[in-house]
Amino acid sequence: MKKQMHLAAQYLAAAGISFLEKKADDSHTNLGFDIERGSLETHLLSDHGDQLFLNYVDFSLEWKSKSSSIVYNLDGSTHEDVLKWITETAQKALNKTYSYNLHYDLPYKIDSSFTFKLEDPKELVDLKNLRTQIQLSLEQINADFNLNTSIRVWPHHFDSGIYTKFPDSDISIGFGLAIPDTVSPVHYFYISGYNNNGQMETASYTDLSRGKWSKEGFKGAILPAAGETASQATTFFKEAIQVFLGS
Repeated sequence: MKKQMHLAAQYLAAAGISFLEKKADDSHTNLGFDIERGSLETHLLSDHGDQLFLNYVDFSLEWKSKSSSIVYNLDGSTHEDVLKWITETAQKALNKTYSYNLHYDLPYKIDSSFTFKLEDPKELVDLKNLRTQIQLSLEQINADFNLNTSIRVWPHHFDSGIYTKFPDSDISIGFGLAIPDTVSPVHYFYISGYNNNGQMETASYTDLSRGKWSKEGFKGAILPAAGETASQATTFFKEAIQVFLGS
């Protein structure tokens, strides 16, 4: 299901590309996560509150505005079907043309006949819970360190995260939840730091009580997400942040 959700999230990213002002950092493509709805969501696409959602609860897309809501079930739909629905819905809602034209490569291929299937509802619940945990954890870090920074899902790598400069320091830190990749075969919490000299070296840092410092490749700390709570993730982030700030 993680592959299908990653691919489905690209419909939201393409909406940002199609309808929003381009940003140099690509932030017009990134997404939010609504805990109550269990959904990824685009930025507002119009003054009328138009947004496109991807719901983890019922495996659907939803086009929502201030006055209406239209839900589209992904299960059994082909890529071609989905593009047709979004294109027609966007034309009616915005009188603008939706274009599925991504400017980055994904780890998965998709063609017009690709069919979405709700193969494992439990896995979908687990994926939703991971997004919920990281959202709660990052909200707590935001509050504890007075960061006031947006928590966003970046559709390319499909990570939920924050990247921000910390108050009263020359250090910026990126941290969040990443999907399985070359760093870890399972979902994992990650954190890395940057100062005026670039990315901070972590090989000599003392051990963390949760997670571990990566000694090669990725320069930072990681904690496999399975079995961890939002509170435990917060503890991991806080401890690593204090190490970076004290370096």
